[in-house]
Amino acid sequence: MDSKTISYILKRIVMAVFTLWAVITITFFVMHAVPGGPFTREKAISAEAQAALNAKYGLDKPLFEQYTTYLGDAIQGNFGPSIKQRGRMVTDIIVDGMKTSAKIGIIALLIATVFGIIFGAIAALKRNTIFDRIIMVMTTAFVSMPSFIMGSLLLILFCTTLNLLPANGAAKGGLILPVITLALYPMSYITRLTRSSMLDVLGQDYIRTAKAKGVSERNVIVHHALKNSLIPVITYFGPELAYIVTGSLVVEQIFAVPGIGRYFVNSITGRDYTLIMGTTIVLATLIVIMNLVSDILYKVVDPRITLE
Repeated sequence: MDSKTISYILKRIVMAVFTLWAVITITFFVMHAVPGGPFTREKAISAEAQAALNAKYGLDKPLFEQYTTYLGDAIQGNFGPSIKQRGRMVTDIIVDGMKTSAKIGIIALLIATVFGIIFGAIAALKRNTIFDRIIMVMTTAFVSMPSFIMGSLLLILFCTTLNLLPANGAAKGGLILPVITLALYPMSYITRLTRSSMLDVLGQDYIRTAKAKGVSERNVIVHHALKNSLIPVITYFGPELAYIVTGSLVVEQIFAVPGIGRYFVNSITGRDYTLIMGTTIVLATLIVIMNLVSDILYKVVDPRITLE
């Protein structure tokens, strides 16, 4: 790597740290600004008991003191105990949830990327044919449909009507529909992105030159057209992960998947402050890292690009 690339990476790392600090700060103060508290909905709890619980979790201290204490612990990777899931640490809950969420996310990411590139290349090479039209119609439909609607339709079709797959994500085979639901939108977007980029590349002079020199059709497509058309796809990796992560919050609720998304939603409804903060930090860190990685890959694929 040259000095400019290293300097760019260091700048992005500093920006990533600042972004995470901003996410932590905003989430912390907005969360505490909402009226009520984690124990206001507890049944048959006395004022003394509520005060004791607030003292146990440090919620009786001034807000800024709570913030500085939490920030110091979070930097060390200590997110504290869960307020609602008594006896469990937030880190343990996140690790348990990530085992399932990471599996769903990685599989959905691979499916979306591989099939998106394949369908996009087919649509470009078969431009204005029946194959191109079918692919474009289907991808337009999937791009236009939010994940919660797609998940609900798949749930009704395969679980209720056809009774082919379980509706519970914790059951055997229960992760198939969540993976498909999460993969459809990014796969469709990548398909359209690949098609557009590849059509542009196929019209370039160096493609015609390669064909004139007698390079085989296969080598022209694989080593010249497809490789250069993947550059915009690589830049989509960061937003793609962001979609899968945020989409999993809803999808895991629809299919009752015991993942981090479901824990996150339940922590919000239950006002579990420490779990809200822990899951927010983890999800934000994933998105920031993937955006950084996609920028670096962009440079690796096309060395002509100058990072500033």
